[in-house]
Amino acid sequence: MDGTAGLTLSHHVRSRADLLVNGWTDRKIAGAVRDGALHQLRRGWFIDSGEREKLWEEERHRAHVIAVARDARGPAVMSHSSAAVLWGLPLYGMRLTRVHMTTDAPHRISSSPDVRRHVSPLRVDDVSVVGGIRCTGLARTVFDLIRELPLEAAVAVADAGERQMASRGREWDQDARTSWRQGLRERLERGAGVRGIRQARWVSVFADGRAESPGESVSRLQLFRLGFESPELQVRVDGPDGRAYFVDFGLRGLRAFGEFDGRQKYVDAALRSGKPVEQVVLEEKQREDWIRGTTHWRFARWDTSHIKTPRALALRLAAFGLSPS
Repeated sequence: MDGTAGLTLSHHVRSRADLLVNGWTDRKIAGAVRDGALHQLRRGWFIDSGEREKLWEEERHRAHVIAVARDARGPAVMSHSSAAVLWGLPLYGMRLTRVHMTTDAPHRISSSPDVRRHVSPLRVDDVSVVGGIRCTGLARTVFDLIRELPLEAAVAVADAGERQMASRGREWDQDARTSWRQGLRERLERGAGVRGIRQARWVSVFADGRAESPGESVSRLQLFRLGFESPELQVRVDGPDGRAYFVDFGLRGLRAFGEFDGRQKYVDAALRSGKPVEQVVLEEKQREDWIRGTTHWRFARWDTSHIKTPRALALRLAAFGLSPS
């Protein structure tokens, strides 16, 4: 989420006291919650249900995090999935019900059932402030999550963390990537023996920030599990009139391209740059036809339903005549 969107969401999270000052009554608040017009994030904190319906799962959790942060007292900071949503990291396939906080001292954070407390050492460089909320820094957040999340979600988080540090649009800052990876390796060395460290080490090596979405990250993992060659990512193909096309995956040994088609590019008006869906579909077809015609490579597409399991992706790719060599 960008800063403007974060401020907008913060504005929509309203306390009982704020509602009362603005003409609501406790009876009206209770009725609005009962009727579904107002969603209660936690005791004393609310968001308009219509506004909440527009949000992705991570954004809904961020609203919950904002409410908890406004109630919080003491040294604890937002962490794990709750820090991830502040940093804009994806949480692929995760159901987010509790806010996570970490403190380096065993003080009571909250007696509320919607908050999970973690007690763990926090170095000075482990703590940041995002949108006015104290949370674990990006590197510490990635480190915590890649140890604990299911592998698919862990890879998506690791890819996104590296992308935040090293991506400069279509350019790639190798020095920033090297520095990020070195810092993560040092954390892993310091964390020898902690729970989940073996998975975290594997994920840290497998991660590649050039994967531009959680769907691409999970696709890459499923391709690996199926025994496909390591794909090239964001492969450039020269297009007409001097423009450049970029394809998600290049399987050079099979002379094939692969593309993860996320639903967002068709349903999200911002990602369509305001274009009608029909125009986006037509432009995608023209782009694919150009790439096929100039490279003479096969072109396979898949979506979220095809990456739920390795078998599902294998069946999809087989329809295009693609299998591990």
